[in-house]
Amino acid sequence: MTKLRVGIIGCGGIANGKHLPALAKVNEVEIVAFCDIVLERAEQAKEKYGSSESKVYENYADLLKDGSIEAVHVCTPNDSHAEIAIAAMEADKHVLCEKPMAKTAADARRMLEVAKRTGKKLSIAYQNRFRSDSRYLKDAANAGELGEVYFAKAHAIRRRAVPTWGVFLDEEKQGGGPLIDIGTHALDLALWMMDNYKPKAVLGRAYHKLSQRENAANAWGPWDPKQFTVEDSAFAMITMENGASLVLESSWALNTLEVDEAKVTLCGTEAGADMKGGLRINGESNSRLYTKEIELNSGGVAFYEGESDDPAVLEQRNWVEHVLNDKELVVKPEQALVVSEILEAVYESSRTGKAVYFE
Repeated sequence: MTKLRVGIIGCGGIANGKHLPALAKVNEVEIVAFCDIVLERAEQAKEKYGSSESKVYENYADLLKDGSIEAVHVCTPNDSHAEIAIAAMEADKHVLCEKPMAKTAADARRMLEVAKRTGKKLSIAYQNRFRSDSRYLKDAANAGELGEVYFAKAHAIRRRAVPTWGVFLDEEKQGGGPLIDIGTHALDLALWMMDNYKPKAVLGRAYHKLSQRENAANAWGPWDPKQFTVEDSAFAMITMENGASLVLESSWALNTLEVDEAKVTLCGTEAGADMKGGLRINGESNSRLYTKEIELNSGGVAFYEGESDDPAVLEQRNWVEHVLNDKELVVKPEQALVVSEILEAVYESSRTGKAVYFE
């Protein structure tokens, strides 16, 4: 069996919470190198997911010198995504990068340009596309069941769930807060479902309303207001070239009881759909309105029938098969670039108070 030799750059929460346990379930993978600026984290990851021959690095540049490594996973803060991904592709390695694609749209464009120039494969880790409800709804949209989707909502709302670890609250490292962290997943899903990657204009606003409260209620304990330099919520209206409209909502802290994360609402000419309390399709038939609740607990996912339906595992399988066998990639870098461009436009619109228009 041909195995893909993989190196992990960044052995923190996202690597240990998603990439490494998922890769461990893919037989066609051998994790041969671990890198982290905190060497102890890399050593711990090697002990759990590597072999006695696996190597440990403190500097990613040293890992990239290993010509036997075929692909790397970039699991670092947003501000280093582009730097590391570009260096890896220049070093003849394929790259799966955590979301968002990069801290800035300019960096994301550079990543895509290097991928095209070097011929290396590149994808961004938007694992929510691999959920069973996402795949079902995407298939329904592709089959024309919704008709023309001309209005959608991208939901990424938490009532009080501010991540207080790592660099999540550091604008310099991350580029933003809930919008770029969880809003990016919801936006990616909405654009993918609509199959529409041609934005025309963005009007948005990022808020710092609850971030400076002392001893605030929070799922992971009170945050430090002095470290909270990113927005606590952000919202936007996006119009597309074809006239479609998309509302994007995101928050880590908001006074609301309507909590939804990485979900979408779609409204089309033939039917609508939402992911609230399960997947529901609504429409009109024989002059009557109907609502269908889709049962997703039986059977596997269409393109991996009978195997794990864990989105993280399916994401890794698709990536590995893309690299090894040129299987069609589910998350294309060109799509991820548009997500980054829209996110950046929301922040720019918030700063200027004006709409941002795309050429």
